[in-house]
Amino acid sequence: MLLVFLNFLKHKISSHIWDEMKRPKVEYQIAEALKQLPKGSVLFVDDFLDYGNPESVKKALLRLKEKNLLVRLAHGIYLFPKIDKELGVLFPSTEDIAKAIARRDKARIVLTGVQALNKLGLSSQVPMKVVYLTDGAARTVKVGKRTISFKKTSPKNLLTQGEISSLVIQALKTIGQNNIDN
Repeated sequence: MLLVFLNFLKHKISSHIWDEMKRPKVEYQIAEALKQLPKGSVLFVDDFLDYGNPESVKKALLRLKEKNLLVRLAHGIYLFPKIDKELGVLFPSTEDIAKAIARRDKARIVLTGVQALNKLGLSSQVPMKVVYLTDGAARTVKVGKRTISFKKTSPKNLLTQGEISSLVIQALKTIGQNNIDN
């Protein structure tokens, strides 16, 4: 019985040492890959799965965050920061983050509400909660004090050609038929 326990313990220790040896390699490979990316890139765990399993990539990204090579925007979302001498870290807009999430999920998104009005110059309000219609999964992502919501919609709401036409349609829906004049 003691021999079985000792073999088990030996296997556990050797596998733990092997895992410890692999971790820095994954971290190093990711750090090298970051050198090829433009500053300001929004990154996900999925972007680095070629370098290891999801768990080791997550840990490597967290270690790179602790070394100030990355900034964690939200769970599983990182920023390869662009740093200004006077302003510090330049964070991406909620729109850039939403577009990166849509690219990762291979989903289409359309801006809605007050944010669409703001982008068209029809409102000076800048909402803290931005809502997008999507054909992907419905979810909410909290980035600092800002919130990005993705609401599932029918494909017909995503069929417009071009960004401006989809913004105009969403702005008109937000204003309402009764509030439109010449």
